[in-house]
Amino acid sequence: MESNTVREASFVSPHGQEGGSRPQAASGAAAPSQERKPRRRSRKSAVFRVILPVLAGVLFLALWELQVIHKIFDLKKYQLPLPSAIAQAMGDNMSLLLSYTGYTLTEAVLGMLAGSLIGFIIALVATAWPRWGGGSLTLVAALNAVPIVALAPIMNLWFGDGLGSRIAIVTATTMAAMAINAYKGMAAIHPLALDLMHSYAAPKSAVFRHLRIKNSLPYVFTALKINATASMIGAIVGEFFFSSRGLGYLLSNSIKVAKMPLGWACIVLAAIAGVIFYLVVERLEKVFIRWHPSRRAS
Repeated sequence: MESNTVREASFVSPHGQEGGSRPQAASGAAAPSQERKPRRRSRKSAVFRVILPVLAGVLFLALWELQVIHKIFDLKKYQLPLPSAIAQAMGDNMSLLLSYTGYTLTEAVLGMLAGSLIGFIIALVATAWPRWGGGSLTLVAALNAVPIVALAPIMNLWFGDGLGSRIAIVTATTMAAMAINAYKGMAAIHPLALDLMHSYAAPKSAVFRHLRIKNSLPYVFTALKINATASMIGAIVGEFFFSSRGLGYLLSNSIKVAKMPLGWACIVLAAIAGVIFYLVVERLEKVFIRWHPSRRAS
C-alpha cells in the first residue's frame, strides 16, 4: 500500500537481479519551499534596511519641528532654525543655491581627482622603489596632518583668489588617503601569486599591471570613498576664507548677517551633494571590481 508522500519503487541491480526498494518523493516540494524562505528573509531584511532609516529620519525631523530638540539643548529658533524655515529658505533661493552647489562640487571633484592621481603615483613609486619612495608616504601623511585652516591662506597666496586655490586645498587633503591605501593594496600580494609571475619570467611592468595594480583596486576605491566626503569638506572650508562664490562663501556670509535658515540650507545641500558624490563612487566600484570576492558575495 502506497503512502501519500513516499512510494516504494523497485530497481534492478547491474547484475540483472531485482533489488530492494528506494523511497521516492511523490508530491512533496520541500526544496522549493526551503528556497523560498531565504528569499523572503532577504526581502524582509532589505525592506527593514530602507524603512527603519526613513522612519528614524522622519521622527528626528518631527522632534526638530516640534522644538523638542530646542528644549533638550536649550536652543532658540534663531540658533537652530526649524526644518520648515530651512525649506522655505531653500525654496526662495533655489537658483542661487544650485549655482553655488555646482561651483563647490566642481572644486571638490577636480581637487579629489588631482589628489587621488598624485597619491596613486606616490604609491606606485613607493612600491617600485621602496628605498627611495618609502619616505614620500611619510611626507604625504605629514602634509595631511596640517589643518585646512592653515593651508587655505598659503594656497590662496600661491594660486590666487580663484578656483585654483580651493582645488589645491582639496588636492592636498586627499593625497594621503589614496597614497597609503593604494600602497597597501600593491604591497599586500599573495606570495604564491608573485612566485607564479616570477616563474613565468614576467617583467616588473607586467607584475605591476596584472598583479599589483589589480590587487590594489579595492583599496583604491576605499580611498576614493573617503576622499568623496573629505573633498567636500576641504572645498567648503577653503571657501570660508577666500572666495566670492560657493556654499562655503554663502554659509559664512549668512552666519555673519544672522540669516541662519539660509546658512542651514547651504549645509543641507552640501550634505546632499556629498552623499550623491559618494554613491557615484560606490557605483563605479561595483562596475570595475565585479571580480572581487566581496562583490560576488554581495
